[in-house]
Amino acid sequence: MSRGIASMFLDRLNARLKQFVRCCRRAPGGRVTAIFVADAAGAPMRACERTLALVDQGLSEDRYALGLGFWRLTDGCQVTLILAEELLRAERRHGLPLDAGQHRRNLVVSGLIGVELRGRSLRIGEALLTWHRVRPPCGHLDRVAGAGMAKALGRYGGHCLRVREGGLIRVGDEVTVV
Repeated sequence: MSRGIASMFLDRLNARLKQFVRCCRRAPGGRVTAIFVADAAGAPMRACERTLALVDQGLSEDRYALGLGFWRLTDGCQVTLILAEELLRAERRHGLPLDAGQHRRNLVVSGLIGVELRGRSLRIGEALLTWHRVRPPCGHLDRVAGAGMAKALGRYGGHCLRVREGGLIRVGDEVTVV
């Protein structure tokens, strides 16, 4: 009986949280603030002003679209996204620089709320991407980017997306949850 009550409580809490998130939205969408790609596993991330999203592959110049990503055989994360607000939170908490791609995520987006992305699609520039799962930081991140990076990101490690419609993505492009 107590399990049923707990389940009802959690359902109500979840519904209220979703309602709260909708009410607190600052804007109907977000913006791409940075784009990063790496041409091989462990290679430095490099910033670019634009990239081409390729259906069922990833970003044209990135390691995962090229079949050279570290996790390519196990997890199929075509494109990674992290919220700029989450990066700021991690920087403040741990004092690590996260503005030059050290987080190893492809797209940095501002103005969205992470819980709203789950199970949804995102129109980013000309491309349509679908949320796949959360992208927790791992030990590989510490080996490539430096000790403490995974801890700094903590539970705010970003999101995995799959490319459903290809197209150009540019810094400054609008991001709309659809």
